[in-house]
Amino acid sequence: MSLPPRAILVSAGEASGEYYAAELVAQLKQRWPECDFFGCAGPRLRKAGVRAIVRTEDLAVVGLVEVVHHLPRIYQRFRTLIAAARAEKPALAILTDSPDFHFRVAAKLKKQGVPVLWLVAPQVWAWRKGRVKTMRRVIDSLLCIFPFEEAFFRQHNVAAKFIGHPLASRVRPSMTREQFFRKHNLPGERPLIVMLPGSLPSESLRHIPELRRAAEILLRDRMGDRAPSFVVPASPTCGVKLFEGVLQGTAIRAIEGDAWDAMAHCDVALAASGTVTVEAALLGAPMVTFYRVTPLSWAIGKVLVDVPFYSMVNLIAERRIVPELMQDEMTGERLAAEAARLLDNAGDRAKMKEDLRAVAEKLASEGDPIALAAKEVVRLLEVRN
Repeated sequence: MSLPPRAILVSAGEASGEYYAAELVAQLKQRWPECDFFGCAGPRLRKAGVRAIVRTEDLAVVGLVEVVHHLPRIYQRFRTLIAAARAEKPALAILTDSPDFHFRVAAKLKKQGVPVLWLVAPQVWAWRKGRVKTMRRVIDSLLCIFPFEEAFFRQHNVAAKFIGHPLASRVRPSMTREQFFRKHNLPGERPLIVMLPGSLPSESLRHIPELRRAAEILLRDRMGDRAPSFVVPASPTCGVKLFEGVLQGTAIRAIEGDAWDAMAHCDVALAASGTVTVEAALLGAPMVTFYRVTPLSWAIGKVLVDVPFYSMVNLIAERRIVPELMQDEMTGERLAAEAARLLDNAGDRAKMKEDLRAVAEKLASEGDPIALAAKEVVRLLEVRN
């Protein structure tokens, strides 16, 4: 392309996609330092230099029913973003996450003549498959981070490409187990259970009561050196303060950051289904997965969702390698029982670690995924010009 783009719209709806989008923006800024990046940005994108017309935090809602109460606010943010795109006339749009929001954004952008690159394919293969027709109409290039997605979307005539999972080459501990335990004043002789209740405050608070109950049961049944330590690494969107009240009087300690180190050095992870389970898999953490939504959201989801497993780890493996405790099965008693089984059975832990290594290998690709995404941005701009 002879001239660099004057402006690029970037919009991320959730924390996980924003992490990848921020890395992509950083690479593009090296290539085009004068380009103006603007759009829907959370803390990572803002730090990367994206001018926030709308804040990602304003879109962060989980659940089919829960979102209804937030629709007026979300629609107002939608109108604000589209108005900014009309005024700024970006050369390209990079969208990720929140498909119900971003499909509408993409449709408006296409009418304005703005090509759309979608970073991290939405999981329409799992539910509401009819949305693939919309994707075919409004997305110019779809970048997939899971290996089975490219074939699915190409079968539906969507221009899709598997770039590999960005976390596969990035998720690494920064400390040894001894350093991590010393930093957080954890007894080295006792097993460590890391609790990962979710990246959003609403889902974390929904999961904490049963995680508290699981900790109580494990401490009741295991004495001395067998009694585990418990930590909750607070996500950037939650922060430690969110947990101060709900964890008061328990043995569970919330820590700021260090999530990858916690997962790398734990004996068992209790992880909310989502991106964090992929991180745990890449770090080789034996895990139990779980998730809860409101009863009405669950009832609707049961009708719409069509997948053999709920956990991404099991979907990638194409078989059940980690336990899934969903909705009513997510109880303190079940969590404690599964955690105790892994703690007490070295063979089960070793087998799960072996299976997780195989999952990690499937997520890798030739070349850095973010660098491949940057090349696709350049290609789309060249095609347009």
